[in-house]
Amino acid sequence: MPKMKTHSGAKKRVRLTGTGKLMRGKPYKSHLLERKSQKRKRNYKKETEVAKCDQKVLKKNLGLK
Repeated sequence: MPKMKTHSGAKKRVRLTGTGKLMRGKPYKSHLLERKSQKRKRNYKKETEVAKCDQKVLKKNLGLK
């Protein structure tokens, strides 16, 4: 049986922390930034944890489970 390949889109967008959490970047930070507040734009820089309902599929796509 052939090896499972990792999903290229998933590996570019999600990273695994040392404790096993999946982290992703936030959307809405690429354009129309003049009307957004500094606080809002600053918070877009931070990573956030992937939702629990999506973690099972993402781990499979990354070849972790």
